[in-house]
Amino acid sequence: MSDNRSTILDCSLSLFAAKGYDAVGVQQIVEAAGIKKPTLYHYFGSKRGVLEALMHEQFSPFLGRMKEAATYTGDLPLTLQRVVESYFQFAMREPTLYQMHLAAWYGNPENEASQVITPAIQEQHQLLEAMFRQAAKNHGNMRDRHQVYAASFLGMINTYVVQAAHHQVELNAETVKKALQQFSYGIYS
Repeated sequence: MSDNRSTILDCSLSLFAAKGYDAVGVQQIVEAAGIKKPTLYHYFGSKRGVLEALMHEQFSPFLGRMKEAATYTGDLPLTLQRVVESYFQFAMREPTLYQMHLAAWYGNPENEASQVITPAIQEQHQLLEAMFRQAAKNHGNMRDRHQVYAASFLGMINTYVVQAAHHQVELNAETVKKALQQFSYGIYS
């Protein structure tokens, strides 16, 4: 029954985000989902398979939207705005998934969750690096800084998302504007 599959994904996501991937066992997932272990193994093969499915099915569509948002069309402020808005919208729409993603990202790079999530992290960086590399053609002072800009831009975005999760800021148009002003001041100087 595909309803079991969705329930397993939903319960796993909640548990992974709340406790951390490493702290959650298959037994906890099946108890939360109200199923037996063979059902989880039938759909996903393992706990890692559950995480891989979450990333593929729920995070990959965001990466597709990011690819569109980060396409540089000659207007860097507009492109940066589209990227920030995309991240903020995703973080508001899927806060638990984003929280799980960040926890694995900033966790031990040797653990299984990090290994599963790292390709998505790398893709985000590659999209942003490509955007900054393209923009450098119009902004000479940015040349050869695409990696640093991508890392600092994404770090800034994630900091705002974490602050929003802690109810310190709202992810709205005003926050987008402030974030862009803060970042742009540094790259244009």
